Amino acid sequence: MGFTRAELESYRGATLPDLLGPATRLLFVGINPGLLTVAVQAHFGRRGNRFYPALLRAGIVDHLIDASAGFAAEDRALLLGRGIGITNLVAGATARASELTPAELVAGAENLVRLTARIRPAVVAVLGISAYRIAFGRPQASVGRQPDDIAGAQLWVVPNPSGLNAHASLADLAAAYREVAVAAGVLSPSGTSQ
Repeated sequence: MGFTRAELESYRGATLPDLLGPATRLLFVGINPGLLTVAVQAHFGRRGNRFYPALLRAGIVDHLIDASAGFAAEDRALLLGRGIGITNLVAGATARASELTPAELVAGAENLVRLTARIRPAVVAVLGISAYRIAFGRPQASVGRQPDDIAGAQLWVVPNPSGLNAHASLADLAAAYREVAVAAGVLSPSGTSQ
């Protein structure tokens, strides 16, 4: 599914719905959707994004999800059935997350607190340390479990799967995503699904 640059630009500021089920245990939080992601209406829809390969390698899903043309019904069902939810700090699409202002990120953190209180996951995993530091006013934060919970959920920061985050390998992503999946009860400590 190809889009011209002008077609993609027409999605600037547009949104896509959160992926949330009735039993979300692990909520992954992206920074904000990219233009292509909104165009295909599927989180992490850009081919080459490492989110779904990392979920597979971590043992969270049993096959590679390709969201580049939108979610297949069975892939949506798999994620929701496993208790996986996906949202973003900022809802509006941009070409790059670096276009977001600090005020937008802070407002996004406030919205995330409200969403977390409503859906009550066990774990909230923010994908990206730089955005987390700004959004939550924690300039010294590091990747991993954060000292403060968010609306009763464990708060974690894990590496962003974007190709722009080249210093985090697929193995690094998978290890971090597996750790939050175990903390959320999506995977057992031995790595089997629960």
